[in-house]
Amino acid sequence: MPETSHLRLAEEYRVIKRPILKNAFNKGAVPVDKGNLVMVTSSIEGEGKTYTALNLAMSIAMELDCTILLVDADFTMRSLTKTLGLETETGLVDILHDKKRDMGDSILATNIDRLKILPAGRKTRNPTELLASSRMAMITEELSRRYPDRIILFDTPPVLAATETASIMHHMGQVIVVVESSRTPTDVIKSCIAHIDDDKVIGMVLNKSRFHGKTGYYGGYGPVE
Repeated sequence: MPETSHLRLAEEYRVIKRPILKNAFNKGAVPVDKGNLVMVTSSIEGEGKTYTALNLAMSIAMELDCTILLVDADFTMRSLTKTLGLETETGLVDILHDKKRDMGDSILATNIDRLKILPAGRKTRNPTELLASSRMAMITEELSRRYPDRIILFDTPPVLAATETASIMHHMGQVIVVVESSRTPTDVIKSCIAHIDDDKVIGMVLNKSRFHGKTGYYGGYGPVE
């Protein structure tokens, strides 16, 4: 990617993260419960949610006053885990299965000081039940309250493609919906939004939009009206 494209991409993610940070630390107009728990999702597969989650996490890690934990909560595709080459590492699935397992043992440091990763962990046949469990509720509560200076960003399955997304959504404060420009039909986007809990702060990221004849990865961030 040319240097100008890198610079543009970095600036675009600065724009995306700013309202997320305000909501995470209750600096917005309205306080957000568990605002530091943020899920990145999409309507359907292939819209770039994992790419967006990873780039957003790296951008947030550049902040001076907060840290970021990026969690792979898409237990079926495990795209984030695969992208980072962490298939053999323990992760969230293992923590949910084993109540004695210390979460800190599965959180991995990166070469970016303020960014840590929690992989998906081992494969599972019951992702919905795991994410709907009381242990998941306890874990998200602990993450939200124990680390007030940390944003926990979850890469989750698409809303309309997996039942487990609704299970994890209940624990979140913010929901970021990635939409692929010129591909995702409007009625599909509306259906996706209708599936999101009313008490969540919803933002949308337009992915793979065009600028001056060139393809970019971000077209806009904004609340859903």
